[in-house]
Amino acid sequence: MVVEIISVGTEILMGNIVNTNAQYLAKRLAHLGLDCHFQTVVGDNPARIKSALDVAYSRADAVIMTGGLGPTKDDLTKEMLMEYFGKRPVVDEQVLNFLEERSKARGFAKLSDGMKKQAIVPADSLILYNHHGTAPGCVMERDGKICILLPGPPHEMQPMFEECCTLYLNNKSDKILVSMIIKCLSKNDAPISIVGESPVADRLAELLDGVNPTVATYAKEDGCLVRVTAAAKTHEDAIKILNPVVEKCRERIGKEYIKFIKEDVD
Repeated sequence: MVVEIISVGTEILMGNIVNTNAQYLAKRLAHLGLDCHFQTVVGDNPARIKSALDVAYSRADAVIMTGGLGPTKDDLTKEMLMEYFGKRPVVDEQVLNFLEERSKARGFAKLSDGMKKQAIVPADSLILYNHHGTAPGCVMERDGKICILLPGPPHEMQPMFEECCTLYLNNKSDKILVSMIIKCLSKNDAPISIVGESPVADRLAELLDGVNPTVATYAKEDGCLVRVTAAAKTHEDAIKILNPVVEKCRERIGKEYIKFIKEDVD
């Protein structure tokens, strides 16, 4: 399954916040063995969100969208998506009761309209309850299109995504991706002419053309990283594919110029 990430928020476009959600989701999708070819950021505008969805579904099977679930007037993502998917809005009594109890505990006699709208969810969808905030997420499906809608705050989004993995995403991939990271020595330990990206890439030569596993180099201020990634049915199978190529990389780079080799498990 190919997944596209769409981050909703004018504050991201204006540079007011860093889009750490997309980074987190991209890494987790890779670990799940789900391909992500594109990421998009769009402001809090229904027409532009719809346009971003149209483009995403022309090249992906599913969209993970973050942001726009809050109580304010510019939090329009959920409403727009229910219209896009033709889903009837219904009140989730569990969410409504939680919001009412939370409001009373804070000394408010009546729940505001903005807070109430967070209890409105799409009918015939998988509801993802928010254990670290107020707005629930959801998974909507229609005509072969899938959308996973998550809140914007990272401390809410990340645990909800993990719950979604357990309830939904883990069954959507027939492979996993495992990466090994080779860190070359820093400038202080070896000349940059030896451990910089270009000389390391020259030494790896045709290994960089591999399909499974893939080998890629990344320039860093203190040298170079080499990432070797394999796709397989199980973690054990992926390691078996990785090991011979990792050993070839060690020999090509020179063991004396390698600081460490470790599995990327972040």
